[in-house]
Amino acid sequence: MSPRQLKAGCFVLEGLNIYAAAFYFNYLFFYTKREFGFGDRENLFLAAANGFLYIFFSWYAGQFAQRRGYYRALLVGFGIMAVALGVGTFVRGWPGQLTVMLAWTVGICFTWPVLEALASEGETRAGLTKMIGVYNVVWAGGAAIAYFTGGALLEVLGPLSLFWFPALLHAIQFALALWLNARAKNVSHSPPPEDSPTEGGSAHAAIPANAKIFLRLAWLANPFAYIAMNTVIPLIPELAKTMNLSTTHAGFVASVWMFARLFAFIGLWAWPGWHYRFGWLMASYAAMVVSFAALLLVPNLAVIVVAQLIFGFAVGLIYYSSLFYSMDVGDTKGEHGGFHEALIGVGLFAGPAVGATALQILPDFPTAGIWSVSALLAVGLIVLLGLRRA
Repeated sequence: MSPRQLKAGCFVLEGLNIYAAAFYFNYLFFYTKREFGFGDRENLFLAAANGFLYIFFSWYAGQFAQRRGYYRALLVGFGIMAVALGVGTFVRGWPGQLTVMLAWTVGICFTWPVLEALASEGETRAGLTKMIGVYNVVWAGGAAIAYFTGGALLEVLGPLSLFWFPALLHAIQFALALWLNARAKNVSHSPPPEDSPTEGGSAHAAIPANAKIFLRLAWLANPFAYIAMNTVIPLIPELAKTMNLSTTHAGFVASVWMFARLFAFIGLWAWPGWHYRFGWLMASYAAMVVSFAALLLVPNLAVIVVAQLIFGFAVGLIYYSSLFYSMDVGDTKGEHGGFHEALIGVGLFAGPAVGATALQILPDFPTAGIWSVSALLAVGLIVLLGLRRA
């Protein structure tokens, strides 16, 4: 088995991982709303708990993988997730489901930093551009398809499929990771052949002297992108209720921004001219702030769809910047991947935490959470500009 064949197997793991994760976590908020009567405030607190745990365990998992081996980390992650969701099938109360979700979160922390590192390890700069492109397209496509089909799948298979179906996928991943680990021992670790230059030869350009500045800018912007994304997801059930959408139709409508993000990834992969250009990062951040507010504050289907298109393209470039610069600038792929994911965890926690706190303080102002998160995103814009000037 060649190194690229081994990486193809890792991309299969990635595709299964994102479908299972997006199916479970995105529709968990519909489940808690229906089964436990959770509103926006409770669902935001739930999302914040996920993000808080993700900060620390993803950072630790990146270091664990660097020291103990990538496949060992994957087996830990897939095993924990499969067991946690298997148990979730039999748990009924919300405290038990909270415990299941937190255990699952610990497991998934051992997957994303490792999969990012496996996609990037041993590549030339041209190969890195290609592998990061494939990686991003696979997970963005899987997330969009999972959201688009998840509502219909839940209605066909029943509410408990929220747990047993992704648990089955995680068990398949565990078996596949075992198989790939055995094959990896016989793979040559010689550098892969240099890939053909992309248009303009950007993939072969030397890393610019200010590359670490761009890395820090992207590391700052990406948590704010996840503040926005992880605030949108828990609020979709209430938005669907306002728009009189079924779970199936909510999945169709609310997946638009995920498909937009997928197309953004494809475009950014094909055209590397955005690398190390501050204007692209700045414009994307500003567009994200405006589209986030429009998406959640204007209950009009056309506005929601257009706002999602802008939102998806914006967060796509911000995420792509963070991951690409993390892998391009550093040699310790596992640790850099872990730090990249830990910063994502900051966003996963901060957005829902701010929104839920605002709703707790101002319970009679139902849009308080949205406005507070919008203000936080605006602060991020100011900090980004200040850091650039500094």
